Amino acid sequence: MLRHFGNNFDRHHDPLSRREWMQLGGVGIAGLSLPKLVSASPTTPNVVPADAASSIGKAKSAIVIFLGGGPPQHETWDPKPNAPAEIRGGFGAIDTQTPGLMVGELMPLTARLTDKIAVLRAMVTNDNAHSSSGYQMMTGIPHIPLSVENATSKAPNLAPHWGAVMRYVKQQGSSSFPPAVTLPNRIANTGEIVWPGQTGGFLGPKYDPWLLTCDPSQPNFTVPDLAFPAELPTDRFEKRVALLDHIDRQRQQLSASSAVISFNRQKQQALDLLGGLSARRAFDLSQESEATRNRYGRTRWAQSVLLSRRLVEAGASLVQVNWCKVDGEPNGGGWDTHDKHNDLLKRFLMPWMDQAYSALLTDLSERGLLDETLVVWVGEFGHTPKFNANAGRDHWGQCFSIALAGGGVRGGVVHGKSDAHAAFPVSGAVEPRDLLATIFHCLGHAPDTELVDTEGRPIPLSRGRVITEIL
Repeated sequence: MLRHFGNNFDRHHDPLSRREWMQLGGVGIAGLSLPKLVSASPTTPNVVPADAASSIGKAKSAIVIFLGGGPPQHETWDPKPNAPAEIRGGFGAIDTQTPGLMVGELMPLTARLTDKIAVLRAMVTNDNAHSSSGYQMMTGIPHIPLSVENATSKAPNLAPHWGAVMRYVKQQGSSSFPPAVTLPNRIANTGEIVWPGQTGGFLGPKYDPWLLTCDPSQPNFTVPDLAFPAELPTDRFEKRVALLDHIDRQRQQLSASSAVISFNRQKQQALDLLGGLSARRAFDLSQESEATRNRYGRTRWAQSVLLSRRLVEAGASLVQVNWCKVDGEPNGGGWDTHDKHNDLLKRFLMPWMDQAYSALLTDLSERGLLDETLVVWVGEFGHTPKFNANAGRDHWGQCFSIALAGGGVRGGVVHGKSDAHAAFPVSGAVEPRDLLATIFHCLGHAPDTELVDTEGRPIPLSRGRVITEIL
């Protein structure tokens, strides 16, 4: 279901609820369930600094591959073939397209594409908890305090998600497509304890990324509320829109509250998506060939990666694809491999990732889109150098690896170096704030671009530095 991260209407300030207005006269654009498509929330004035639009990068869009649970550095981008077995693990290292660069043996497809990829081997959060380290990765701001598991969105930890920042600097403009989309699910700890750092935070809920909860691997996949019911032809839809507009005019005479203003904006976005053929087509994976869909893999996550390519083609500026839970597997099938580490990596984690990630890079390259699409491969942290007593690796934010490709990034580059056990940085350490600065540099926005929070306070986009070594 496509929905917007946001709060419900402030019913203390709006005398009539959204549902009451939508039901007035029996009108809710009958059957389209617009309230389910977008939930309105209080707004703040749009303030865009002049330099926010200055073009300093090549990328028009970004796709973030977020591997929740933490992909291990040893079996991916920073293998240590000469380390003791308890450090090295159960897998070897293989050569890649880039001379001198080796990756884990479970990445054979990606190994052929490293000429398009920049690897960062010394990312540091110094945070060993999923939710608080994830908050830092997605916002560029360390959680206060560090290493807090089951953290939630509350002060002082209200920095905006990078998708929310994109919505702020991009603004909706004339495009009917949401600038920032998260799919196929939000990130949460067991018990649906949603990580902080996935909303607009101090920018306000109007900048929350759109959450698309879906399973594109299902036959006849469609996005709920983005298709006309069979009984509703176009002319009837237009009449209902006209009637809704009439109701809106009457409502505006009664209230000009921020909640009403917000609902108008959200309603228009929903109508634009419903009425926009190109937007609806973006979600139609049946337009992809069987060969292309098979190239990515037929899992929910893999088809979500494919969908992300279609969404940036349709106009989305930043799409984050979160790893999906896998029923029946330890830790929900995520990358949090505290036990059976080798088994889980070999059986499905690494093969699924390797296939879909390499397919995305190849697909974008073949379509001539890689130069203008930044692809970011990350997790919230890495894993411990040593195995635990349950044949697993534990949380490790002191040094881990990420990768970037396309969008102005130089391929075949390795920045940063870890020690002999991939435990601590030796050189080239970078922090999430540097990653945020680099992502937005590639997208045409300087780190000192000014954001204004809901209290009117100016805040820089990032306090990090652009990692020029990979550009």
